Amino acid sequence: MPASSPPEKPASIIPLVLSGGAGTRLWPVSRDSMPKQFLSFGGKHSLLQDTLLRCSGKPFADRPIIVSLAEQSEIIQAQAAEIGMAAELVLEPARRDSCAAVLAGAWHAMQRDTDAIVMILAADHHISDATAFRKAVDEAAEAARRGKIVTFGIKPAFPATGYGYILPGEAIPGTTCALVARFREKPARDVAESYILEGCLWNSGNFLVKAKTLAEHAKAFVPDIWQSVSSACERGTFDAGIRRPDEAAYAATKKISFDYAIMEKTTEAAVKSVAYDWSDIGTWDSVGKILPADAAGNASRGPAVALGGSGNIMFSDGPLTVVQGLDDIIVIATKDTVLVTRKGESEKVKSLVEELARRGIKPGNSQ
Repeated sequence: MPASSPPEKPASIIPLVLSGGAGTRLWPVSRDSMPKQFLSFGGKHSLLQDTLLRCSGKPFADRPIIVSLAEQSEIIQAQAAEIGMAAELVLEPARRDSCAAVLAGAWHAMQRDTDAIVMILAADHHISDATAFRKAVDEAAEAARRGKIVTFGIKPAFPATGYGYILPGEAIPGTTCALVARFREKPARDVAESYILEGCLWNSGNFLVKAKTLAEHAKAFVPDIWQSVSSACERGTFDAGIRRPDEAAYAATKKISFDYAIMEKTTEAAVKSVAYDWSDIGTWDSVGKILPADAAGNASRGPAVALGGSGNIMFSDGPLTVVQGLDDIIVIATKDTVLVTRKGESEKVKSLVEELARRGIKPGNSQ
């Protein structure tokens, strides 16, 4: 009898971590000089470190790829070393939104394995159950191998207005995923309630896909961006695990998000429904949900105390912070800035930061 062929080696799943955000919605703690992915919000590790640890072991390959701004390379390397992990870096010479970042990471992944599957993750999300996360990725891999772009839909815990939604469609035979029937933008509360009744899921913005599939989609939908990114990577340097795309070529790349450039145009979008706890840590309200709280629902981190009130969120990087006789207040204190707002209003912090910049007001400078 003829010798049987050796089993085909499965494509590796390479974590592709996007770490270029500024995190201004968590101002004044998160700033350009120290974005939120490098900070800890109630846990032992930073959000970036938690993301890397979540992607260690099966089904993931060693050496995640982290796409970040060039000026963040030292802190990324230091934080990875603190948890005993080695990563490869793709350093953007300038922010060009998520489409360019994803494609640069995918291009790099294909240099390691032409059949690589990449797990595209934001560096600043919170997932409490790493085991459930890894299991979901493993189960979704078959759909990715078939050329689908798999997004992970979170079963809603409440009618969130700060998340996009996904309506699952027809099941994909032989997989645990379904086709995406429709993506929906961030809704008003009453609309969010109707979405949940319809069976919609929160859009986590995490994707599992073959790097080759991404390249094919980019060539079809945004060929100019693919040309700029691939040219920048080819003309750049790669040394000691760090890829530096050519600055001039990368600067020519159009700014557009991955969702607008690819996901809204593809017919290959799929969704994996998951039930693990997830948050994009996008507002101080969401931070309050992962901080330890007392019997009155006062959540805090650092030297902070609530007396005679309930439902408050307090976060201090130094000064003693005390809230007395108030309910549902957010107080954030750093060495040079104090932010006070109400719960439910923290989504406006980004606009607040922009207004302060227009007035020329910086932390430590009240003029």
